[in-house]
Amino acid sequence: MAASCSFRSAVRAPPLSRSLARSAVRCRSAATPGAGGAAAATSKLVVEVKERLAREHPGLPTGRNGRDDDDMILWFLKDRKFSVDEAVSKLTKAIKWRQDFGVSELSEESVKALYQTGKAYVHDSLDIYGRPVLVVIAAKHFPSTQDPVENEKLCAYLVEKAINRLPSGAENILGIFDLRGFRVENGDIQFLKFLIDVFYYYYPKRLGQVLFVDAPFLFQPMWQVRFCDSETVRKEYFTEETVPSDFRS
Repeated sequence: MAASCSFRSAVRAPPLSRSLARSAVRCRSAATPGAGGAAAATSKLVVEVKERLAREHPGLPTGRNGRDDDDMILWFLKDRKFSVDEAVSKLTKAIKWRQDFGVSELSEESVKALYQTGKAYVHDSLDIYGRPVLVVIAAKHFPSTQDPVENEKLCAYLVEKAINRLPSGAENILGIFDLRGFRVENGDIQFLKFLIDVFYYYYPKRLGQVLFVDAPFLFQPMWQVRFCDSETVRKEYFTEETVPSDFRS
């Protein structure tokens, strides 16, 4: 079943400027004498979740992105505000989906047919805030002629690729949905539901910000995202050297 939420739960405000971010880090470092105790408490919760998963879901895979992956467990604990029960429930769903969907087996070769259409890709450069960039060209999406399962595989492969490119200390990615030239035949409710599930259940809080570029009016009452034009993308998110070719003037 698709998630009942919208991108409101996934989208975050633009990150702090670099100077403000550095100041914030200094303030946190100076004002957290009990950080060691907090870290110990967090580690205890990670162990508790790990033990619950091993006891209640022994059939789930282990290793990277498995039921004993400390980093993945911690991320889901943060997403669930450190509720062990909720983290166990959401992790179980996510890990089982990864197993059933064959996420670890996805490669550029396995999604080659749709990847070569240029309908979606991970940009070679990070944005100016240091985030990997996932670009979707809506006018190249044709649900009536493209296999929906292959579309989902391409989506999962690209999200994985973007997350794997996260620099040290970075936590989320930028999504740019280029809606220039969007027409009725490009609309796809089924895929939209899948996309919401992906970023709510399986990759929570990984989508740091969403840009809808030149969105038709019908989109604007529906989404809490940033609506902008291609010039905004160029000037506010990239340098002249790193802007995606689809958005060069």
